[in-house]
Amino acid sequence: MNIIGHTVELLEDPFGLLSGDRYEYFLNIEVDEDDELYTDKGLLLKVLFLVEGDQTRILQSYFIEQATEKVLDFELEEDEAEQVQAYCEQNLQSLQETESE
Repeated sequence: MNIIGHTVELLEDPFGLLSGDRYEYFLNIEVDEDDELYTDKGLLLKVLFLVEGDQTRILQSYFIEQATEKVLDFELEEDEAEQVQAYCEQNLQSLQETESE
Protein backbone atom coordinates (compact mmCIF):
# COMPACT_ATOMS: atom_id res chain seq x y z
CA MET A 1 0.00 0.00 0.00
CA ASN A 2 1.40 3.36 -1.05
CA ILE A 3 0.01 6.69 0.10
CA ILE A 4 0.34 9.04 -2.86
CA GLY A 5 -1.44 12.14 -1.58
CA HIS A 6 -3.98 13.45 0.86
CA THR A 7 -6.33 16.16 1.98
CA VAL A 8 -6.78 17.05 5.64
CA GLU A 9 -9.23 19.21 7.53
CA LEU A 10 -9.56 20.13 11.20
CA LEU A 11 -13.02 19.09 12.39
CA GLU A 12 -14.74 21.77 14.42
CA ASP A 13 -16.26 21.03 17.83
CA PRO A 14 -18.64 24.00 18.18
CA PHE A 15 -19.80 23.02 21.67
CA GLY A 16 -16.38 22.09 23.06
CA LEU A 17 -17.58 18.66 24.17
CA LEU A 18 -14.66 16.64 22.84
CA SER A 19 -11.13 16.66 24.17
CA GLY A 20 -8.25 17.17 21.77
CA ASP A 21 -8.35 18.05 18.09
CA ARG A 22 -9.80 15.76 15.46
CA TYR A 23 -8.62 15.78 11.87
CA GLU A 24 -10.25 14.16 8.86
CA TYR A 25 -7.76 12.79 6.36
CA PHE A 26 -8.58 11.44 2.93
CA LEU A 27 -5.53 9.48 1.81
CA ASN A 28 -5.10 8.58 -1.85
CA ILE A 29 -3.97 4.95 -1.86
CA GLU A 30 -2.22 2.95 -4.52
CA VAL A 31 -2.11 -0.85 -4.34
CA ASP A 32 -0.85 -3.56 -6.67
CA GLU A 33 -3.34 -5.08 -9.09
CA ASP A 34 -3.06 -8.45 -7.33
CA ASP A 35 -3.97 -6.91 -3.93
CA GLU A 36 -7.50 -7.68 -2.70
CA LEU A 37 -8.02 -3.92 -2.17
CA TYR A 38 -7.32 -3.12 -5.81
CA THR A 39 -10.01 -1.33 -7.77
CA ASP A 40 -9.64 0.44 -11.10
CA LYS A 41 -11.98 3.14 -9.77
CA GLY A 42 -9.39 4.56 -7.37
CA LEU A 43 -8.97 4.02 -3.66
CA LEU A 44 -9.23 6.40 -0.72
CA LEU A 45 -8.72 5.81 2.97
CA LYS A 46 -10.74 8.06 5.26
CA VAL A 47 -9.06 8.51 8.63
CA LEU A 48 -10.34 10.28 11.73
CA PHE A 49 -7.20 11.24 13.60
CA LEU A 50 -7.05 12.46 17.22
CA VAL A 51 -4.42 14.80 18.61
CA GLU A 52 -4.63 15.17 22.36
CA GLY A 53 -1.63 16.91 23.91
CA ASP A 54 1.39 14.97 22.69
CA GLN A 55 -0.65 11.81 22.05
CA THR A 56 -2.04 10.88 18.63
CA ARG A 57 -4.11 7.97 17.42
CA ILE A 58 -6.39 6.77 14.67
CA LEU A 59 -9.99 6.87 15.89
CA GLN A 60 -11.56 5.36 12.80
CA SER A 61 -10.60 4.46 9.25
CA TYR A 62 -12.26 2.94 6.25
CA PHE A 63 -11.51 2.35 2.61
CA ILE A 64 -13.64 4.03 -0.06
CA GLU A 65 -13.83 3.29 -3.77
CA GLN A 66 -13.12 6.75 -5.12
CA ALA A 67 -15.30 6.85 -8.24
CA THR A 68 -18.42 5.40 -6.59
CA GLU A 69 -17.84 6.57 -2.98
CA LYS A 70 -18.71 3.02 -1.91
CA VAL A 71 -17.30 1.99 1.49
CA LEU A 72 -15.30 -1.22 1.18
CA ASP A 73 -15.41 -3.91 3.86
CA PHE A 74 -11.69 -4.03 4.70
CA GLU A 75 -9.74 -3.04 7.80
CA LEU A 76 -6.19 -1.80 8.09
CA GLU A 77 -3.66 -4.47 8.89
CA GLU A 78 -1.29 -3.72 11.77
CA ASP A 79 1.63 -2.66 9.54
CA GLU A 80 -0.71 -0.52 7.41
CA ALA A 81 -2.10 1.16 10.54
CA GLU A 82 1.46 2.00 11.64
CA GLN A 83 2.20 3.44 8.19
CA VAL A 84 -0.99 5.54 8.24
CA GLN A 85 -0.31 6.74 11.81
CA ALA A 86 3.22 7.85 10.84
CA TYR A 87 1.97 9.53 7.65
CA CYS A 88 -0.76 11.45 9.48
CA GLU A 89 1.64 12.57 12.22
CA GLN A 90 4.23 13.74 9.69
CA ASN A 91 1.73 15.65 7.59
CA LEU A 92 0.03 17.11 10.65
CA GLN A 93 3.35 18.66 11.69
CA SER A 94 3.65 20.21 8.22
CA LEU A 95 0.09 21.55 8.48
CA GLN A 96 0.69 23.05 11.93
CA GLU A 97 3.93 24.67 10.77
CA THR A 98 2.10 26.22 7.81
CA GLU A 99 -0.70 27.49 10.07
CA SER A 100 1.76 29.14 12.48
CA GLU A 101 3.53 31.15 9.73
